[in-house]
Amino acid sequence: MKKSFVIASVLLSGVIFAQEKKDSITTNNLDEVIINTFIKKDTDSSNKMPLKFIENPQVFSSVDKSVLENQVLFTIDDAYRNVTGLQKLWNSTGRSGDGGAFVTMRGFQTNNALRNGLVAPVTTTIDAVNLERLEVLKGPSATMFGSNVGSYGGIINRVTKKPYENFGGNVSIAGGSYNFYRAQADINAPITNDKSLMFRLNTAYTNTGTFQKKNVGNEFYAFTPSLRYKLNDKLDINVDLEMFENKAMAEQMFFYLPSLGLRSIKEVEKTYGLDYKQSYVGDDLKTKSSVRNVFGQVNYKITDHIQSSTNLSSAFSKSNGFSPYFAIGANPTNPTEFGVVRADQSTRDSKKTTFQIQQNFNFDYQFGNMRNRTVVGADYMRTKNNQMFISANFDWVPFKGGDYSNMNGNTLQDFYNNSTPTEYPILGTLDTYSAYISNVFTPTTGLNIMAAVRYESNDSKDGKLYSNDTKAYNQAAWSPKFGFTYEIIPTKFSVFGNYQNSFKSNGYYATDINGNIALSDPETANQFEGGLKMNIVHNKINATLSYYNITVKNSLLYTGEFFNNISVQTEGGKIKSEGVELEVNAYLVKGFSVIGGVSYNDAIIKEDVNEANVGTRPATAGSKWLANFNATYQFLNGNLKGFGIGVGGNYSSDNYITPTFYLPEYFILNANAFYDTKKFRIGVKVDNLTNQKYWIGYSTANAQQLVNAVGSLTYKF
Repeated sequence: MKKSFVIASVLLSGVIFAQEKKDSITTNNLDEVIINTFIKKDTDSSNKMPLKFIENPQVFSSVDKSVLENQVLFTIDDAYRNVTGLQKLWNSTGRSGDGGAFVTMRGFQTNNALRNGLVAPVTTTIDAVNLERLEVLKGPSATMFGSNVGSYGGIINRVTKKPYENFGGNVSIAGGSYNFYRAQADINAPITNDKSLMFRLNTAYTNTGTFQKKNVGNEFYAFTPSLRYKLNDKLDINVDLEMFENKAMAEQMFFYLPSLGLRSIKEVEKTYGLDYKQSYVGDDLKTKSSVRNVFGQVNYKITDHIQSSTNLSSAFSKSNGFSPYFAIGANPTNPTEFGVVRADQSTRDSKKTTFQIQQNFNFDYQFGNMRNRTVVGADYMRTKNNQMFISANFDWVPFKGGDYSNMNGNTLQDFYNNSTPTEYPILGTLDTYSAYISNVFTPTTGLNIMAAVRYESNDSKDGKLYSNDTKAYNQAAWSPKFGFTYEIIPTKFSVFGNYQNSFKSNGYYATDINGNIALSDPETANQFEGGLKMNIVHNKINATLSYYNITVKNSLLYTGEFFNNISVQTEGGKIKSEGVELEVNAYLVKGFSVIGGVSYNDAIIKEDVNEANVGTRPATAGSKWLANFNATYQFLNGNLKGFGIGVGGNYSSDNYITPTFYLPEYFILNANAFYDTKKFRIGVKVDNLTNQKYWIGYSTANAQQLVNAVGSLTYKF
C-alpha cells in the first residue's frame, strides 16, 4: 500500500505541476515531430542505401531517442523493451569479449555489435546518452553486414547523434529507487563562423544499487564527443568516440543442471527456499570495464547520381575483476538439501580489439519510369582476442540462513592466492575480407526487386583456446539475398517477400567436459519470408505482418555439460525456426501515439548427435510468445499543453532454458509521465508497476528488478 501511495503521488504531482505551467510548444511542429520520430521508419542504413518503409523487402524496427526520453530510459539495454520479437536474456556482465547484454530474436541469440553500420561492440551496459536511433534488422543479414556482427535472428545497429549547426543542448539530473542517481549533458556548438566545423559532446555518470543489494554502488561513466566538418555540399566528414567506463557487479545468475530433476525456478523458490531478493555474496566483487570505440566517415558526392562513403571503426574493450556466478546444487554433506554452489569466473587484463575499414559506392539512376539503385562495397576487418579467464568454485551455502557476506573481494582474492585456479585464455587473430553488391530495380512504379550477394573470407591465425593450441584455418562463403515489394496501393499498402542467407565460422569449440576442442565447419542459414506492409492515414499508421522460416544446418548445439563454465557443444545439428510477427506504430489522434506488437516463434532442434534433444526447443531461443506495447498521450494545447502520460508493458511466455526446466511467463507493466516546455522537461517513470517477480536467462535463471521509480529534470538551452 505504501509503495502504491508513493507511485500515485509522484504521477499526481506531475499533473498538478503541468496544470500550473504554460509553455511555448508549437502544436503543428510538435505534431510533425511525433509523426517523424515515433512513426516514420524510412532508413538509409538497413541495406546501405535509402529505402522507404513501404519498399523495403526486409522487416525492420526502430526506436527513436524521443521514445527513451518519454519513458525515462537511459540505456540501450532498457530500450529493447520497445522492439517487437526481441527478448533480453542476460544483462551485461562487463567482461571483455562477451560482456554485453544478450538478447534473442527469431529463436537465435545475439547482441548489439554495430554502430553506424560498422562493427563496434560494447561489452558493458550501453549508455544511450549519444543515441539518435536504435535500428533492428530482422533475419539472417550476412549479405550486407557480414557473418560476425549478429545472428540469424537479426542485427542491432546504434545510430549515434551528430553535431548540428546551431549552439544548443541540455543538462539533466535524475534520481530514484535503489540509490539510483545520474547526471548527463548534451552540448552542441559550431566551432567556425561559417558553421562548417561543428562539435557535440554527450556525457553521463550513473551510480546505482540493485533490489538485492541497494548499497553496491555500481558506477557507469560515458563520454562520447563527436566532430563534423561539412566543407561544402559534396564533402561531409564525421568523427566520433564512444568511451565507457564501468565498475559494477554482474546480476546474479543461477545455472541449472538437468540431473536435479526439477521443473521450474518457481519450484526452486517455493519448495526449496531460493530467496528472490537475497544477495548471495558480500562486497567488492566488481568488474572494472573499459570501452574505446572510434568511428570515422567521409561522405563525398561525386555526381548527383554517384556517392562515395569511406568508413572506419576501431573498437577496444578491456576488463579486470570478479564475476560471481551460482549453480543450484545439492549440499555435499546432504544430497537431499538444495542450495547455492558459489563460484567465480574472473577476467584478468582481458582485451579484445576490432579494426574495420569499409568503402561503399552508391549509384542512383532514373531511366524513364524505371529506377535503379546500387551499392558496391568492400570491407576489411581484423579481430584480435587477448582474453584471460580465471575460474574457481568457492563453497556451498543454503538458500536461506547462510552467511553470504563471507564471499567478498578479500576472501575471494585470498582464495585465488592460496589455490591453483583454472586459467583459460582465448588468444587469436581473425582477418575478414569481404566484397558485396546490392541492387534494387524499380521497373515500374510500386514494384521493387532486390538482388544482392557477398563473398567473405575468414582467415584465422594460430592461437590458443583454454589449454589447447589452435591451428590457423581459412573458411569462405558466398551469401546471396533476394527480395521484392509490390505496392498494391501506391505508398500505402504493399506485399513483400525475401530470401536471406547467412553463415558463420564458429572456429574451435569444446567437445567434452575435459576441455578438448575441435575445429567446426561453417554453419549456414537460409530464411524465406513473406508478408504485408501498411502505411496509411497520411503516414500516421504503419504496420508489418510477416511469416518467416529459417533453417540452420551444421549448427553447434549445447549438451548441457560444462568445462569450467564453458558450454560443451556438438556439431552437425539442424535447427528450424519459424514464426509470425506483427508490429504496429500509430499516431491515432493528435498527441496520442502507440507502439507495439506481438510475435510467435517455434524453434525446434531437428537433428542432433544427442537424440534426446531432437524435437526440443534450443536453450537460446527464449520464449515462444512475446508482446510489447507503449501508449503515450501528450496534450498539445490548453492548460495542460506539454504534459504527457504513458503506459506500457511486456509479456513473455514460459522460457525453457533446458528441455525440461523453464522460467515462468510474466507480464511487466510500466508507467511514465512528463512535462515538456521550451526550457525545461520533467519526467517520472515507474517500472514493474505491479512488483512482479520475473526471471530471464539462457541456461541460467536471473532475477530481475522489482518495482522502481525514477524522476528526472532537464534544462534546455
